[in-house]
Amino acid sequence: MEEIQSQSDHYRSSSSSASSPASRVPAFNFFYLRKPGSLGQPISFEDSPEWEDTDADMRVEEGGGDSINAATTSVSPSLSKLNSGSLPSPHLPEGAAVASKIAGASVAWKDLTVTIEGKRKYSDNVVKGSNGYALPGTMTVIMGPAKSGKSTLLRAIAGRLPPAAKMYGEIFVNGARMHMPYGSYGFVDLETTLIGSLTVREYLYYSAVLQLPGFFSQKKSVVEEAIHAMSLGDFANKLIGGHCFMKGLPSGERRRVAIARELMMRPQILFIDEPLYHLDSVSALLMMVTLKKLTSTGCTLIFTLNQSSTEVFGLFDRICLLSNGNTLFFGETLACLQHFSNAGFPCPIMQSPSDHFLRAINTDFDRIIAMCKNWQEGPLLKSKGKASNATRIAVLTWRSLLIMSREFKYYWLRLILYMLLTLCIGTIFSGLGHSLSSVVTRVAAIFVFVSFTSLLSIAGVPVLMKEIKIYASEESNQHSGALAFLFGQLLSSIPFLFLISISSSLVFYFLIGLRDEFSLLMYFVLNFFMCLLVNEGLMLAVVSLWKNIFQSVLTLVTIHVVLMLAAGYFRIRSKLPGPVWTHPLSYIAFHTYSIQGLLENEYLGVNFAIGQVRNISGFQALHSAYDISPRSNAKWENVLVLFLMAVGYRILVFVLLHFYARKNVSLHRLFRGKHNSTA
Repeated sequence: MEEIQSQSDHYRSSSSSASSPASRVPAFNFFYLRKPGSLGQPISFEDSPEWEDTDADMRVEEGGGDSINAATTSVSPSLSKLNSGSLPSPHLPEGAAVASKIAGASVAWKDLTVTIEGKRKYSDNVVKGSNGYALPGTMTVIMGPAKSGKSTLLRAIAGRLPPAAKMYGEIFVNGARMHMPYGSYGFVDLETTLIGSLTVREYLYYSAVLQLPGFFSQKKSVVEEAIHAMSLGDFANKLIGGHCFMKGLPSGERRRVAIARELMMRPQILFIDEPLYHLDSVSALLMMVTLKKLTSTGCTLIFTLNQSSTEVFGLFDRICLLSNGNTLFFGETLACLQHFSNAGFPCPIMQSPSDHFLRAINTDFDRIIAMCKNWQEGPLLKSKGKASNATRIAVLTWRSLLIMSREFKYYWLRLILYMLLTLCIGTIFSGLGHSLSSVVTRVAAIFVFVSFTSLLSIAGVPVLMKEIKIYASEESNQHSGALAFLFGQLLSSIPFLFLISISSSLVFYFLIGLRDEFSLLMYFVLNFFMCLLVNEGLMLAVVSLWKNIFQSVLTLVTIHVVLMLAAGYFRIRSKLPGPVWTHPLSYIAFHTYSIQGLLENEYLGVNFAIGQVRNISGFQALHSAYDISPRSNAKWENVLVLFLMAVGYRILVFVLLHFYARKNVSLHRLFRGKHNSTA
């Protein structure tokens, strides 16, 4: 920390002098300069800042225009100090792998306008005619006050706009109008959903298997590279945490994990929305130093910031200043100081340049700089291979099982609640016997068991909500798909639901005193398991539709109450009012088929003696209290109906997830195609 402080003090004095009117740099653009002879090596911020005047393999085109061609130019020592940042790099363990060299890509946007209906009070134009570019091995920052359009511009460049947005203008990747293919870029959102019950290394490993093709063993080196690139070595074996009474990682390390997840694809372009979100000044500085080292691999880095310290500002290569959607400046960071000075807004000594800019652009300063010529041309980006659906399903299944085993609050606590509820129901209805008079009470016990345990399943909504958010985060980067997610979720939930069904069924079965036959007991377990499976599918459908815990819980409680009323217990099914209650509610209520199958399992083939000369069958005894079928295979038909309902609900979930994903992609492609054709 003392080293960082001393180096920071040195930088602060350099930046102060550089920002004074007497020593400001000329009004043309500068490039980030590395130490001589180190262009092909990772940047070391521990190098001595006392460099001599040397030539660097970059040039600035004569006439003040921006150039992206390689040449040579000399630079003063003070400029080298300022651009180098003079900051120490985070410590890496001995033998740590250095991030692999990446063939970078240039990105340019011209006359980019984004319209979102109702987004602004006086205008729907969130971004207005923005121009700019980003080069390989550089950091380009988009800055501006709140609601200035920073995140929207970043999403527009990355092709991640919401369906309601319309985009106009042109985006070039290596000089060509094209979409960024899978694996060529990474996008880190402001809020990234992480899995708290996994360690950092486990989370990254499962993410690598989902993203990359090939064998599992080949992914370990990729994971280790990402860990070392983001300086996560000290946290690699710690739980991410953040919920379920788990102490989470600090905010800075959680952001590093989110960035490391995208680095495993070795993207040529990396977009980050607010990398310093919720970070203190020291953590922010260390984060930016880490990202600066990342650019030495050739990666093109574009991100947004609200504001930055003087030390952090010195690490930027280019800056795009936005105010109310307008681009007030785009160019080299040092040229920005001269630009504002010429416009009558010189940066005071000892003041952070970014703070000064943000104050200035909230005035009538509305000159717009357009710098979008001489686009750098390069090879077209190619899509990288993806993991197969079978691999993704296997990984998602195993990952979910691991999560279940660790999250006590969401999974094992639910199992305990099921056992307690079943124990309460069983003790209340215990000692019924097998007489004719116990039939009605036994029907009530089975109805309460099925209905209340299904209602209790709503406690799992937070789990499903988190799984949907994780899926949405991974699907947005094409790391997962609706089919793989559903199969993985289904296969991982089967052991857990079966554990609930067999434990609850055993307690209820023997406390109530149902027929003592193993085959009948196994049918009871199977029936209840299918009931839970259907209920899980129903919850998934509602959560996928609302994507909000409160609305999902309210909707599920309402649905369950209505289905319980139509299940045929409070009033026999054949006596229910025809419209609505009989058709369709009694036929779509899974309670109906579960209870009917359990009663057929218990009473078909049973006779009750009335006096000494007359017997009554179980069907006759039960028919007046509940509508069941006299056929011996009817109970299996009810199980089949439950199975089909479980499949049907998951097909509905697939349609919901796939529709929203397809809608986002198709709308974006439609807008992009229209804009390119009309440009």
